[in-house]
Amino acid sequence: MPANRTAGGRPATRPRPVVRGGPAPRPASARKPRRGAPAGVGNHPKRIVLSRLLMVAVLVVAAVRLVQVQGVQADELSALAEQQRATLTVQQALRGQIVDRNGTQLAFSVETRSLSINPKWVKDDWAKEPDVYKNLKLGTSYEDYTQRLAEFIHAQLGDQAKTADLLAKIRDVGTTYQLLVRDADPVKTKPITEKYASITASARQQRVYPDGTVASNVVGYANWREDAKTPQGLIGLENSLDDTLKGTNGTTLVDTANGNNDLVLPGTIRDSKPAVPGSNVQLTLDADVQYQAQKMLDAYKTASGAADGSMVVMDAKTGEVYALAVTDSFNPNNYGDYKLDQLGNAAVSTPYEPGSVNKVVTAAGAIEYGIEQPDSVIDVAPSFKMADRTVTDAWGHGDVQMTFAGVIGKSSNIGTLEVAQKIGADRYVDLLTKFGLGQKTGIGLPGESPGLVPPRSQWSGSTFANLPIGQGLSMTLLQMAGMYQAIANDGLRVPPRIIKSVTKPDGTVVPEAKPDPVRVVSPQTAKTVRDMMRAVMQKDPKDSLQNGTGYPAAIPGYQLSGKTGTAQQPDPALGGGYSQTKYWITFAGILPADNPRLVVGIMLDKPKYGTQLGSSAAPLFHQIGTYLVQHFQIPMSPTASPVVTLQLP
Repeated sequence: MPANRTAGGRPATRPRPVVRGGPAPRPASARKPRRGAPAGVGNHPKRIVLSRLLMVAVLVVAAVRLVQVQGVQADELSALAEQQRATLTVQQALRGQIVDRNGTQLAFSVETRSLSINPKWVKDDWAKEPDVYKNLKLGTSYEDYTQRLAEFIHAQLGDQAKTADLLAKIRDVGTTYQLLVRDADPVKTKPITEKYASITASARQQRVYPDGTVASNVVGYANWREDAKTPQGLIGLENSLDDTLKGTNGTTLVDTANGNNDLVLPGTIRDSKPAVPGSNVQLTLDADVQYQAQKMLDAYKTASGAADGSMVVMDAKTGEVYALAVTDSFNPNNYGDYKLDQLGNAAVSTPYEPGSVNKVVTAAGAIEYGIEQPDSVIDVAPSFKMADRTVTDAWGHGDVQMTFAGVIGKSSNIGTLEVAQKIGADRYVDLLTKFGLGQKTGIGLPGESPGLVPPRSQWSGSTFANLPIGQGLSMTLLQMAGMYQAIANDGLRVPPRIIKSVTKPDGTVVPEAKPDPVRVVSPQTAKTVRDMMRAVMQKDPKDSLQNGTGYPAAIPGYQLSGKTGTAQQPDPALGGGYSQTKYWITFAGILPADNPRLVVGIMLDKPKYGTQLGSSAAPLFHQIGTYLVQHFQIPMSPTASPVVTLQLP
């Protein structure tokens, strides 16, 4: 066996070449191990160990996270994924209508569209224009494209979207949102959104008031609320009946694609809740009567130089209000053109001192308590002194004798106070309460004032010298008309109402609950007072002493009852005294007196006192009364009112 082989025939060592003249080879034991290679059994570097530990840690964390995702958080993450692709869409509930007693629409809603645009998306649309445009004279510039876009919108919507205005918004690439037009016709907007992806149409409602100013002080105004996706009532019945009118929006859950809420994935519609429209409200108002009342009132305000005025027409038996008019009514279709102080309803919210129309309380009390009769003779002195107050009549006279009918018909302050003293303060206060003064009528209109009656405990010595002649207390026009409604209705006061019924979405009609009536005086007393107050309209061509203060209100062929009123307005400059130039002029009338159908109340604020129209509202009652007997086809009275003695010779 050769000396360099083992027993198995393998070489014992690999022969090394001999390098002549060079250094001897380094022993194997003196060489450094190669990087990354083991230096010896059980002797690994620390970084190798750390690397392996780090890898193990990463694997452990990944395993824990996998268990967490697939197990513990599976439901939560699934819900988050659902939220990312699920979209809740809202279907509008159409707001209910407001109609008059005959079904004439006073307010209703129509579905509209609001168009908006992202100007930055417009360039994307432009870039996608078909190649055919490159061969047309229209060109392919961005300006040409936006010009065509604006002109197309204008062609669809007309003057509602003017080209120049549209262009300014479309080319404003510094913004991501521009409102192009609101309350557009959905049919007309559809071709626009189909043609241009950069334009979005949002559903909304427009509240429409077809008769403009007619009954606007009653109906009020509703404005669209973007956050609630529904109109909201701001003033008037639109506000106080908002919950009744607005309905409930519907909702549907759908899946959408690519973050586009308008791109609904097929078959993903679920959890649908249909919209429930609002209820319709029917009022007691007659739109034709309301229109005439407003028209006549505005004209009389101008002719008399009054600052403003109001008028109410009421059913004598039921208390239903046919008209509740104020001067200078606003048009809710152009709501933004008016200031806040132009949107009120003075007939229910602004009390005033009534003047002599309040003498009906003394008239009713004197008859009810058997103190006087219409033909009772009363000695009327030139003046009446009570505590620190001296009262005179509107015309100068010496000692005269008047019938009680004459005291009311000629509106004698002195005669009224003499009779009121016989009634007494306590019984007088009780009558004021029964007539509804110092308390709201409960008609259901927002902002109603209760007026003011001084508490009995706070009366001074002169208080009872003011109240019977209509000063020192205040009432609204609606309260004033309610007092005369009680006399017209045989002494039974029915609180006025203006809501007739509510029709629910399912068609169920719910009549408005009738208010509880209040017995003020007996039926016989009411009839006697009614007959006695015919003297207010009396005109004796033979003797002017027998003329009532309201004879210009007379309507040929009809017996009328009523009362004129003139009240000085407080003047702050006089330290609580009354102005000699500023007045409230009032009138309350019953039509006809012999078979009452209607009650009319009128108030004029600061007319030019001393002029024919500025000193009395009787001519205005004649105008509206003449219309009312024709409109309601009220038969003439069988007989004329008898001429009675008002003042003895």
